[in-house]
Amino acid sequence: MADSILYNEDCIRSMKRLANGSIDLILTDPPYNLGNFMKGRDTNLKKMRDNFFVAAGWDNLSFEDWEKSMDSFFEESVRVLKNGGAMIVFMAIIKVESLIKIAERHGLYYKTTGIWHKLNPMPRNMNLHFVNSTEAWVYFTYKKKTGTFNNDGKVLHDFIETGVAANGERKFGKHPTQKPVQLMEFFVKVLTNEGETVLDPFMGSGSAGVAAKLNNRNFIGVEINEDYFQIATRRIQEVKE
Repeated sequence: MADSILYNEDCIRSMKRLANGSIDLILTDPPYNLGNFMKGRDTNLKKMRDNFFVAAGWDNLSFEDWEKSMDSFFEESVRVLKNGGAMIVFMAIIKVESLIKIAERHGLYYKTTGIWHKLNPMPRNMNLHFVNSTEAWVYFTYKKKTGTFNNDGKVLHDFIETGVAANGERKFGKHPTQKPVQLMEFFVKVLTNEGETVLDPFMGSGSAGVAAKLNNRNFIGVEINEDYFQIATRRIQEVKE
C-alpha cells in the first residue's frame, strides 16, 4: 500500500527533514516568476479568473530573488534524490535556460525540454494575440545520465497533449495553475516503478499526489498555502487504494 505524507510549510524546511537519497522522482510545478512581467503585458487581466496567479501575488519575486529560491530548491533536491533519480520541473518557456543553468550548478544532468500542449486553453486573449496553449517541462537526472524509463518499447515524444484540469478535479477548490492528473500520471508511470517515492515540493492542489497514489507510488507533498494544502489533502485522501 502506498503512503502519502503532506506538509503545510515552506518546501525547503520540509525537504531538510528528508533522508539523503530517499526520493526516486521530483515532479513539481514551481512559481514561474512571471507576475511582474505579466503586469506590463497587453492582456485582458480584468477578465481573468479571480485567483489568476498575477493577482494572487505569490509569483511576484524579482528575478534575483527567484534565482536564489530556485538555487536553494535544487541544493536540497540533489541531496534527497537517489543516484539515477529524475526531476520533472514545469517552467515558463522564457525561463527554461535560466532554470537549466541553476540546476546544472548542482550536478543535475539536463536530459531534455518538452512541451505540454493544452487542448482546451482559455481563449481569454484571442483578439489580442495567439492564445497561450503551451507550457514547458524540463527533465533532469542525478548522478546518472539515464535512469528509470518505462517506455515499454514505444517511442515517447517530448510533446504531451491533454486537456486542462477537468471540473471534477476542481471540486474541492481551484488552483490558478492546476495541472491535470493525466499529465502527472504520464511522468509517474514512465519515470518510476511501483512502490517508489515521488516528491512534489510545490504541491499546489495535489495533482502529482493523486497521480502517485493512483499508481501505487509513495508520495511526499509540500504546500505553503493553507487553502491549497487543504484542497490537496482532500483530493489525495479521496483516492482509493
